[in-house]
Amino acid sequence: MNITAEQMRFWSPEVRELEPYTPGEQPKIQNILKLNTNENPYPPSPKVVEAVQKVLENSADVLRLYPDPDASELKHAIAKQQNVPVETVFVGNGSDEVLAHIFKAFFVQELPVLYPDITYSFYSVYSQFFGVKTKILPLNDDFEIVVDDYKQANGGIIITNPNAPTSIDLGLVAIEEILQANRDSVVVIDEAYVDFGAESAVKLVEKYENLVVCQTTSKSRSLAGLRVGFAIAQSHLIAALEAVKNSFNSYPMDRFAIAAAVASFEDQAYFEAQNQKVIASREKLVSQLNELGFEVLPSSANFIFASLPSKDAGELASELRERGIIVRYFNKPRINQFLRITIGTDEQNQRLVNMLKNEILV
Repeated sequence: MNITAEQMRFWSPEVRELEPYTPGEQPKIQNILKLNTNENPYPPSPKVVEAVQKVLENSADVLRLYPDPDASELKHAIAKQQNVPVETVFVGNGSDEVLAHIFKAFFVQELPVLYPDITYSFYSVYSQFFGVKTKILPLNDDFEIVVDDYKQANGGIIITNPNAPTSIDLGLVAIEEILQANRDSVVVIDEAYVDFGAESAVKLVEKYENLVVCQTTSKSRSLAGLRVGFAIAQSHLIAALEAVKNSFNSYPMDRFAIAAAVASFEDQAYFEAQNQKVIASREKLVSQLNELGFEVLPSSANFIFASLPSKDAGELASELRERGIIVRYFNKPRINQFLRITIGTDEQNQRLVNMLKNEILV
């Protein structure tokens, strides 16, 4: 939609300058293989479906009423699964909302917030939206975070681990080194992909009063359609998040999302089994792409970041799309020769490999 300057006179001045986040494409075309938005290729636990159906069965009684504003049942389920006190758990309408509250609660400071030049692109959007000062620190030539760069005065730090879109895991030793060097500012570890091979920083929360760990159910628990995110931190930090949340939306979690997420956290065996399937498929796909000449960064996520030295990444993404396969291409400095490829089922991954081998790279 083209909006004229005359029409924009009704907008708040800050909104006129916003550069919104661009989500991954959700195509309406039939028979498209979507490997572009890091969705889990497997359905959620059958217990999730049962829980949602129970809400529907009682819809005459419950849907006219507001849900629990505290989502207490969900907080208790997360606390039990994560082995933390319930007062250290915060929940929200997807981890993007949780991250927005984090930026507002902790990062509006005199000193700049630190984060990498290649990371989740919503961070720059939130920084602009909330008027957060930032200092962007470059990853090294191997697309790794340089820990020593984060040992400087700051108003907060946020790191995606494993990083997005690079898929590289920083490791708890490095995270703890950053925490120890920044005792007077909040350090946020965004763990959207942690369940696919990295080690969670949740185990460090009790030790560090300045640590916030953010996670989501969208990836490893296959609940992207219900929008459930959460944060774990010491109770004084959770109190700040609750204050922001209750100044924005007192009822962010609907009954369906609460019931589904509780059921998911209670079915740990299913959760772990599906994650292992994704990990095994990832390693197989990496091996197959290496044989085709791709260079793939080491991944601890449910996606890989791959380049093909013999072919332009933008052109390759277009050729795949023409043949019904969508991957994510970022036309940005340093990463414009990489494709981010979501891990699908073995059958879906094989479709990608066959297309590359038999039609595009011949």
